Amino acid sequence: MITIQGKGVSAGVGVGPLYFYRRATVEIHNTTVEDTDAEWHRFKGAQTGAVEQLGVLAEQARAEAGDEAAMLFETHQMMAEDLDYEEAIEDLIINQKLNAEAAVSQVAEQFAAMFAAMDDTYMQARAADVQDVSQRIIGILCGVVQGGIASDVPVLLAADDLAPSETIQLDKSKILGFITVGGSGSSHTAILARTMGIPAIVGMGDALKPEYEGRQAIADGSTGALVIDPDDETRDRLLKKREEQLRLQRLLETLKGQENVTKDGKTVRIYCNIGSPEDVHAVQVNDGGGIGLFRSEFLYLNTKDYPTEDEQFNAYKQVLSDMDGKEVIIRTLDIGADKQIGYFNLPKEDNPAMGMRALRICLNRPEIFRVQLRALFRASAYGKLGIMFPMVTSVWEVREAKRMCEEVKRDLKHEGIPYSDDVKIGVMIETPAAAVISDRLAKEVDFFSIGTNDLTQYTLACDRQNNDLGRFYNPHHPAVLRLIQMVTENAHKNGIWVGICGELGADLTLTETFLAMGVDELSVTPRAVLPLRNAVRMTDTRETSQRILDDLAEDYEAR
Repeated sequence: MITIQGKGVSAGVGVGPLYFYRRATVEIHNTTVEDTDAEWHRFKGAQTGAVEQLGVLAEQARAEAGDEAAMLFETHQMMAEDLDYEEAIEDLIINQKLNAEAAVSQVAEQFAAMFAAMDDTYMQARAADVQDVSQRIIGILCGVVQGGIASDVPVLLAADDLAPSETIQLDKSKILGFITVGGSGSSHTAILARTMGIPAIVGMGDALKPEYEGRQAIADGSTGALVIDPDDETRDRLLKKREEQLRLQRLLETLKGQENVTKDGKTVRIYCNIGSPEDVHAVQVNDGGGIGLFRSEFLYLNTKDYPTEDEQFNAYKQVLSDMDGKEVIIRTLDIGADKQIGYFNLPKEDNPAMGMRALRICLNRPEIFRVQLRALFRASAYGKLGIMFPMVTSVWEVREAKRMCEEVKRDLKHEGIPYSDDVKIGVMIETPAAAVISDRLAKEVDFFSIGTNDLTQYTLACDRQNNDLGRFYNPHHPAVLRLIQMVTENAHKNGIWVGICGELGADLTLTETFLAMGVDELSVTPRAVLPLRNAVRMTDTRETSQRILDDLAEDYEAR
């Protein structure tokens, strides 16, 4: 028996033979072409094909893993059509008479090297993305089909790491678990595995040897242990653990239609995070109580130009109508940082996460913001709408955004266009500045929604896109939890409610803590609704509240 320890990033127990993922490879030769126009059109055809494939993958990812997974492929679509990237390829084909495969390969190497040499870790990570996109285009040019598992039985899939496009194209019926040499809890493989409910272990290192292929193994996605050729005792123990997890999943299905109430009668709202109108079905299937975060930027990411007022209105109206009176909170445009859109022509920044993004863009470009606000208020006539502003750091920003809301409402009234007078206005608390002045912000709005992903990033000065930071990026850090407690107390003192819409909302190890703090709403991915409801219903805050709050007053890390 051999036990290899990695990092468990998606809970569950997978049992089966190890299978190492093999990529289709293409040998590229440099050749001189005489008909450069024909070769250029050949590239353009492959480029179009790649964009179409990525669009299909985005929809597949949205259906299987939610909007965040889909956004990976939408970003790759934009990268495939990037003007600088395309012009570099065109120069090699038209001016240097290089064949399309070689031109794409050379430009991919140049761009990847450029990204890798940058100081910003987010931009460094784009090196792998441009290579992934380019390999897709080359594969189309060469007639190579990627993806697939050449096994007749389900397997534990092992790899150095997997690109998003590789993961989403795999036949899920043949995958019992993911095991990778590299990666981290925030890697693409980990994110997709969690959202698809597949056990996953990353960071196995050199201990994961190719010669283990075909041997029977058990992967425990909770502990990060991979056991190869397990003895009878270990096998029985882990199989019992798997059966208990499956039993719990069956139990969760019986919670549909039940209330989110603790043993001592405390109620918390459990809402869902979505990224497009198509995600509403997942909210309904998983019995979400409403939508706590609708990321409106999908409208901007899926187009080559600014979406019109009517395009936005129709999307918002559809979601509000489909939710049939349940609350829908829509976040205004949040681009910048890790979500760049070419036609916005934002200046290059050394540290985009700290620069021009989200509400800052909207206040600097009021013509863009006003179009979105008009669409939102027009849609408010069709359901229960809340609007929240991201990346807030000061009171004046909120007042300016509210002033623009009032201007839009006056214009709509003057034009005879119906809208609701009961639209709630809130802000996301995702910067330490907003948390510290939350007592003042609470006097300006109807609710808070805490974005724990960015709040952790900014509080700990850790880029959440940097896989190398590992233990330094700790969402359970006492500083983060104390800020959440402070925000909750300030919200309640001023008579408004507070929710959490970041990944911590679905962290069941913190559910008890958030209930003890008095958090009113938790907004999570649709798949997380029932496990979270179960955790809420198992909690008795009378027994735990004071102990947890006392721990927070000292040092939560000791727990």
